[in-house]
Amino acid sequence: MIVAGIAQALHNRSYRHASLTMLTFFASWGIWWSFFQIWLTNEKTGLGLHGSEVGTIYSANSAATLVVMLLYGTAQDRLGLRRHLVITASVLMSMTGPFFIFVYRPLLEERFVLGVIVGALFLSVGFLAAAGLLEAFAERLSRRYDFEYGQARMWGSFGYAMVALVAGFLFNINPNLNFILGSVFGLACLAIQLFWPTAPTPTPDTGDGPQTEPSTPSLSDMLGLLKMGRLWQVIIFVLFTWTFYTVYDQQMFPDFYTGLFESKERGQQVYGVLNSVQVFLEAAMMGLIPVLMRRVGVRTTLLLGIAVMFARIFGTAVFTDPAIVSAVKMLHALEVPLVILAIFRYVTLHFNAALSATLYMVGFQIASQVGVVLLSPPLGGLRDRIGYQPTFFIIAAIVAVAGVYGFLVLKRDDVDVDGDPFVRSGAAGSGVAA
Repeated sequence: MIVAGIAQALHNRSYRHASLTMLTFFASWGIWWSFFQIWLTNEKTGLGLHGSEVGTIYSANSAATLVVMLLYGTAQDRLGLRRHLVITASVLMSMTGPFFIFVYRPLLEERFVLGVIVGALFLSVGFLAAAGLLEAFAERLSRRYDFEYGQARMWGSFGYAMVALVAGFLFNINPNLNFILGSVFGLACLAIQLFWPTAPTPTPDTGDGPQTEPSTPSLSDMLGLLKMGRLWQVIIFVLFTWTFYTVYDQQMFPDFYTGLFESKERGQQVYGVLNSVQVFLEAAMMGLIPVLMRRVGVRTTLLLGIAVMFARIFGTAVFTDPAIVSAVKMLHALEVPLVILAIFRYVTLHFNAALSATLYMVGFQIASQVGVVLLSPPLGGLRDRIGYQPTFFIIAAIVAVAGVYGFLVLKRDDVDVDGDPFVRSGAAGSGVAA
């Protein structure tokens, strides 16, 4: 069924555009991003920076990403399906190699503060904030041209997994190879945006087919989002689930996992392979989860994602056997599509679809980034005082409480439908939106 659906979607020009954009962007990012922290800290092949310096870089990146995300979201909502911002991000992707080799590294080595500032701007515009921009752009294409966003986003995960298989080998030879390949994939993404023909606008459909694009929102409409209580409910939900999980997964789990082996080197080798397998599974789940969501609904899918999130964190709080912890990590491949696809659809279901990019940036991406900036220092200090696994227990408990909060405040699929209605499989014939 999934293969047949994808095969049918491949006849859709806009689906191919969105899929290739996702694939090349995540390949351009993944070829170097998975080893970015190692590049910063490794004394032989990288910069050999201290932990405090690395923390400064990540904090600056997050702060810049917050600002750029908001600008991207509001601007793209006004641009609709025009590619100006996507082209801008692609230009920076194509400059990854020269930037890292000839600009970023020398600045960090000789004028650290300036390097941090310049790097934060480049990375946020080209990658960190661009991820949300391109996802919002592809999701908007999916609604306009009638294809499953998840089946397009799946190709992004596939692109990341594809380069993850070779990134470690290239990094051991010369990290510059990773950055140069980042430029190659960035050039491919740029070429797609410049030369891919725009699909003709579909005829407005009064039934369940693709919807016409809502009118361009005004600045006052966008600023008015912050007055919406329903949006703040989503923000709080994201802060206490996805944000805590991000800190856990990016800043704690890798070191915890590699420490379970007889040597860090062996742990890093296994982690690289495990990460590749996990991302391949994540790509497959991106194609499967939309089918599940059509059957059980948006709200249920999102809450299921939080349940899997809790299981992942709690499992690492309990077990120390590398094989068991490896199996628990595979839950990430299920949890990410459940949460990402469901939160996107929740936004377009319960809020004005014309503001989808802004809402996604504010309600999910920016909220999670703010949370990371605020939570990283105290959670890092807590980990230093009590250790990894006790900290995991605390994070798991917070996520569980947030899941209960979400169960109480998240709207059902047929309540307050201010965007595109959602129809479950089997309900389309009756015209009952779920």
